[in-house]
Amino acid sequence: MLHLENLSFSVHNNGDSKQIISDINLDIKRGKLYGITGPNGGGKTTLAKVIMGILTHTAGHIYLDGEDISDKNITERANLGIAYAFQQPPRFKGLTVEDLVKIAQPKLSNLSVRKRMRDVGLCPEDYLDRDMGSGLSGGEMKRIEILQVLARNAKLAIFDEPEAGVDLWTIQRLVDIIVGKYQNNPEAAAVLITHNRNILPICDEIVVIEEGRIKHHGHRDEIWPIIRDDIVCQVQDTCRGEEII
Repeated sequence: MLHLENLSFSVHNNGDSKQIISDINLDIKRGKLYGITGPNGGGKTTLAKVIMGILTHTAGHIYLDGEDISDKNITERANLGIAYAFQQPPRFKGLTVEDLVKIAQPKLSNLSVRKRMRDVGLCPEDYLDRDMGSGLSGGEMKRIEILQVLARNAKLAIFDEPEAGVDLWTIQRLVDIIVGKYQNNPEAAAVLITHNRNILPICDEIVVIEEGRIKHHGHRDEIWPIIRDDIVCQVQDTCRGEEII
């Protein structure tokens, strides 16, 4: 479905060029969950934003269903079926939660909207009319962002650290929803950018990005044993308040 060919992205500052991702080659196929992981600052979120069109790649090509979409902007890519849930969701003061969901999927009935809200741990009676401004917590914003992506029924859904800022029960619930919607779905695929040791082992394929390049890529049974100890160490360092390198 999605094919990345020699994809690179660099930034320029005061005449200097810094390569953020380099020569990424990757195929994402329908019916699969892809877990993208690796050290902080390795290029994972940059890659996701390049796929979505938020950032413009500096070399290579992006193909969706055989069509070169390299020159298409974020709106055009969204219309073609790519959706992205930000690590830190944007706020939209003046829009309600219901407004945002209806923008994502205008055909949803009120009953469907309410059901989907409950699925992500939001009580419709408490949240339908809530403003999308500063009154919502980071965890609430995260649930709403994931709700919006799920409502779109996109061909390719990218979730950037879906577990960030939400409680353990909600994490498991969200993962169950994502797995149920995308795994073995002949029409769609999902990418989850995560360090979570409970999420990565259930992905069909794991991609490890380090220093802007793919270090490992393969079936979970092949890659998870290689990276498991590093992921556990990162979680332990986080719990101790230490910086993850």
